[in-house]
Amino acid sequence: MTQLIAFNVFNGLIVGAFYALMALGLSLILNLSGVINFAHGGFLALGGYLAYTLIPHIGFWGALVVAPFLTAALGLIVERFLIRRLYGRDPLYSLLLTFGLAYIFEDGTRTIWGASSVPYQIPASLNSPLSSQFFFLTGYRLFMVALVAVAVVGLFLILNRTRLGMRIRAGTSDLETVSVLGVNVRILRTLNFGLGIYLAGLAGVLAAGMLGLEPTIGTALIMPSFVAIIVGGLGSLPGTLLGGLLIGVASGVTTVFFPSASEAVMYIMMGLVLLIRPRGLLGEEGRIQ
Repeated sequence: MTQLIAFNVFNGLIVGAFYALMALGLSLILNLSGVINFAHGGFLALGGYLAYTLIPHIGFWGALVVAPFLTAALGLIVERFLIRRLYGRDPLYSLLLTFGLAYIFEDGTRTIWGASSVPYQIPASLNSPLSSQFFFLTGYRLFMVALVAVAVVGLFLILNRTRLGMRIRAGTSDLETVSVLGVNVRILRTLNFGLGIYLAGLAGVLAAGMLGLEPTIGTALIMPSFVAIIVGGLGSLPGTLLGGLLIGVASGVTTVFFPSASEAVMYIMMGLVLLIRPRGLLGEEGRIQ
């Protein structure tokens, strides 16, 4: 029983890391631009499929580096020609647009790569258990947790130690003042959008090796990512990270005792948080009016 609980906690932690990585990208875009990006899951799936296409040519490690940047590049194109036109307008417009884009991405991946799951190869050295007792501790799982941790630390270093990051944080608080101070808000929003999509692409490359790669992989992860933002608190990136990990672990533990409620538990958590602390665990006061 102890081993089963440990397995599900660790598995929940890994899935929670995917939720957190996706939710951080979503939160970056939402906080600065006010865009509710339902197409984020489509970008995640695209990152995984691009890596799948690149692996035979440049190997897993090369695809791990290149695929997220290619995904971010496509995100910049989408932002330039579609999303940018909706800045400053009712968020409902961006929600509807990205909701439609999500279906376009899903059908596009289905048309190009097929409707069934595809074989996603990871290095054999990472695919074996590290211990016969704890069979679930494979090198790939530990590698994913470590890489997500590195990505999160890198994101917070960018936001706190670079000029771009400081401008993003300032724009999140008061974009009009940042514009008056001479910052090109259009470019700032574009770079911020690209950074958020990069995180989705990276999550897609990693998730494909564990969850399998199929056109609906992004759809399965998008709603928990929104839940992570709400649980952690709008406007708080540390809260978003915490929310993603919490709902992942909660789902994993629930699987041991009530398997049928493993997905419902995250929504129950969201409801409880909204009842007790409407702004989220680490959300900013006054963020939700």
